[in-house]
Amino acid sequence: MGTTSNASELHAWQLYVELEDVRPKVWRRLLVRLDIDLSRLHVALLWGTGWDGGHVHEFIFGADHYGATEPGREFPDDLQPEEDVLLSQALGRRKSFKYLYDFGDSWWHSVKVEQIVKLDTPLEFARCIAGENACPPQDVGGTGGYEEFLEALADPDHPEHATLKEWIGAPFDPSAFDIDEVNARLNASE
Repeated sequence: MGTTSNASELHAWQLYVELEDVRPKVWRRLLVRLDIDLSRLHVALLWGTGWDGGHVHEFIFGADHYGATEPGREFPDDLQPEEDVLLSQALGRRKSFKYLYDFGDSWWHSVKVEQIVKLDTPLEFARCIAGENACPPQDVGGTGGYEEFLEALADPDHPEHATLKEWIGAPFDPSAFDIDEVNARLNASE
């Protein structure tokens, strides 16, 4: 006897995610399940964009702020727990929201709900369908630090060139984007 899928499993949110104030522009187009909650959406945005994790994050839907609650960590009074809150609930009638990753580096992401799409097969978690450019390295120092990092890497005579090459540990191409790699990361987090 075959399995059947309900209608919501054959539909997904199509999200356009753009990292703010970064050049070259870093963006992704992601599909996520209609029943995704904010804690799983955090994982989809994290892996879909290219971050490694390990930093605090926050969702901002108008005046409503959501984040992961952790014992012993102080959070703003207006932060609501993200656990068990569906994207559809947080969105309400909105078509966009903000996602902040890493309070130190302050990586702001604009997220726009483009549409609900019909799928041929059920979506287990999330899928990247388009994008451009590499995510900045983790802990590079925010948008200003990333600009300085790119400038130093591009100039072998820059006083920080050798130090930053050693720090990054591998060649870094800001224009690199590999959709298969992004989807492998997303599939690994299912």
